[in-house]
Amino acid sequence: MNLHSKKPLVAGCALTLLAALQWPTAALAGDTTPAAQLQRWSAQAGTPGDAQRGQAFFNAKHGAEWSCASCHGTPPTAQGKHANTGKTIAPLAPAFNPKAFTDTAKVDKWFRRNCKDVVSRECSAGEKADVLAYLNSLK
Repeated sequence: MNLHSKKPLVAGCALTLLAALQWPTAALAGDTTPAAQLQRWSAQAGTPGDAQRGQAFFNAKHGAEWSCASCHGTPPTAQGKHANTGKTIAPLAPAFNPKAFTDTAKVDKWFRRNCKDVVSRECSAGEKADVLAYLNSLK
C-alpha cells in the first residue's frame, strides 16, 4: 500500500476531530455526576447544600397538592409512580439509580418541570443543592 492512498483517510479523520473539538459545548448524556451537580448549585447559591433542609423541602407540599415525595416516594430509593398519570419513575437517589443526575440537560429540564408542579415556580439553586445533598445522603 502506498502512502498517498492514506492521505484522504488521515485528512478525513483530522477534519472530523477538528469539527468535534469546535462543536458547541452542549450538555451530552452522561456529561456530569450527582456530585458535580451538587457542586454547581452550591456554587450558584453561595452555600453548600444541606441534607436536612433538602429532606424537609422534598417532603413538604409548599401549599400545593403535591410534594416531591408524592411521585418519588419517601425515601426516594425505590421506583416511584407519577401521582397523576401513574407512569413509573426510576429511583431518584443516585445510590439506587446510577443514571440519576448524570445528564445536565435532563436534570435542568426535570427540576424546572417538577418545581413548577410542586412549588409553582422554578426552584432556587439553594433548594436544588439542598435536595441533591439529601438525595446523595441516601445509601
